[in-house]
Amino acid sequence: MARSRNGALASSRLRQVARRPAESAGQAESAEEHCELCGTLIGPEHRHLLDVSSRELMCACQACKILFDRPAAGGSHYRLVPDRRLCLEDFALDDVSWAELRIPVEMAFFFYSTPAQRTVAFYPGPMGATESLLELDSWEQLERANPVLASMQRDVEALLVNRARGAHDHYLVPLDDPYELVGVIRTRWRGLTGGQEVWEEIDGFFARLASRAKTVTSNLEEEPWARSAPARAT
Repeated sequence: MARSRNGALASSRLRQVARRPAESAGQAESAEEHCELCGTLIGPEHRHLLDVSSRELMCACQACKILFDRPAAGGSHYRLVPDRRLCLEDFALDDVSWAELRIPVEMAFFFYSTPAQRTVAFYPGPMGATESLLELDSWEQLERANPVLASMQRDVEALLVNRARGAHDHYLVPLDDPYELVGVIRTRWRGLTGGQEVWEEIDGFFARLASRAKTVTSNLEEEPWARSAPARAT
């Protein structure tokens, strides 16, 4: 059983996060973006702050990013969304374990929610991001099998799983990445199966993610890698 959580992140901010990859190559954004803290005009590539209580993403300029890029800078209210992207090699998640997570589709993302005081699971669909009931025991088993998950920053990093159409992709990503994927699916889905366009967009999203992510083994317990990895050569 699942319940809808199409709140702030599935509305205007989500569409802005999704707009860039969903546009045709070379097409400029029609609307200018500004830092939502100081009002400075910012470019399409910028960082986000998360309002922890509302789960709303806020665009941040470089100066405000530096201001919040310190421990406890935003208190318990705002968190700077990090920019590390890890491709988790040899991730331990077989079909039985996936079924125990009770996700009704083949894509999902998981993150620890401070307001909920637990790890939550969402999956993307034509209506936005939908929360799926996640058994604590199932998540704890997954975390024990993949120690790298213990390094996820609460509220602002997520495990993104893609098992659609034969894929077996597992990434540790900034929280705005899965919501970018949600936006692509929400705005491009047509009919019962989505249509060719949305699957091309989904393939493009994961191709870009793979090019930006650093590959690590999923049994790492600590964090010896750089927080921002350079793009791999293609």
